Amino acid sequence: MEDLLDKLKLLSYEDEVLRKQNMKPLSRHYFALPTNPGEQFYMFCTLSAWLINKAGNNFDQPQEYDDPNATISNILSQLRSFGYSVDFPPSRLKAGYGEQVCYVLDCFAEEVLKHIRFSWKRPTYPTEEQDEETVVEDDAELTLNKIEDEIAEEDSDNDQEHFIDLKALSAQTQKLNAEESSKPEEILESNTDAAEWILEVERVLPQLKVTIRTDNKDWRVHVDQMHQHRDGIDTSLKETKGYLDKLHNEIAKALEKVSSREKYINNQLEQLVQEYRSAQAQLSEAKERYQQASGGVTERTRILAEITEELEKVKQEMEEKGSSMTDGAPLVKIKQALTKLKHEIVQMDIRTGVVEHTLLQSTLKEKSNMTRDMHALNIPDSSIGAY
Repeated sequence: MEDLLDKLKLLSYEDEVLRKQNMKPLSRHYFALPTNPGEQFYMFCTLSAWLINKAGNNFDQPQEYDDPNATISNILSQLRSFGYSVDFPPSRLKAGYGEQVCYVLDCFAEEVLKHIRFSWKRPTYPTEEQDEETVVEDDAELTLNKIEDEIAEEDSDNDQEHFIDLKALSAQTQKLNAEESSKPEEILESNTDAAEWILEVERVLPQLKVTIRTDNKDWRVHVDQMHQHRDGIDTSLKETKGYLDKLHNEIAKALEKVSSREKYINNQLEQLVQEYRSAQAQLSEAKERYQQASGGVTERTRILAEITEELEKVKQEMEEKGSSMTDGAPLVKIKQALTKLKHEIVQMDIRTGVVEHTLLQSTLKEKSNMTRDMHALNIPDSSIGAY
């Protein structure tokens, strides 16, 4: 993630993406840790689209309400077109964070750097400047650094090969002290006015002020600090060691009391423990017998349920037969049918009588007609014989 952030900064993503989209800059662990999956996924899609377009391919900027699965598939197809392998499920990118998200964005950033022909150069390290405390500068103030610079300039002007002889300087100082001590006391008295002397001192006082600036990189300072810390640790250790020893002794005594009390309790409760163990053994045996008995009861309960079901069926059949035997509805129906049948027989008899009467009338009528016809034929014959 840190390498990806460096590459994005090289590509000026702050000006081209963040300011246009009005987004916050990314942190060093933005896509590495889960913070807000929805916001991280939208940022991932936005950066991917920007990098793909910057690498030379056309890719539409994803919107907030687009289908995430379609957007992820389009991004992965673009990644495959650049020649990178995708050996992870696309659902890993939907979370918006993780190793796969960083991998995809890093690949796109690499392609953009190749497209713009970016080349890495050797780093240029800035020169380290010594940290100096801010001191009010004054032309009249005399600092130790100025004194050293002036001495160095004088030495370089005179001769670089000349060195200060400390022994000769100390001998000369002792000689001057001896001469001053051998002078009479009258010469040591001064005739200078005290007021003028005070004014001169006030005038020269700013130049006599020497400011020594401490350098934090000096090893002597660190050594002194180490010694101070060590002394502090030693003093604190002496005070703390007594408390720790006392606490250790108290804890040891408490542990001894606890162990002795434990032994006493174990001795007192040994018989009860044995009884408890025997009771546990009996309980386990009773549980086994109960399980065996419960198994038999379960089987018998199943058989009883089957028998009860068959008994219910038989009872239902018996109730149906009894209800059918005691019910008089079929007999009433039979009587009604017989009455109806008798009525129909009577009607049929009447119709038969009517038909027989009609047939008899038709028969008699035919006979009368035949007789009449025969009489009508015999009368003309008699009349013919008479004439």
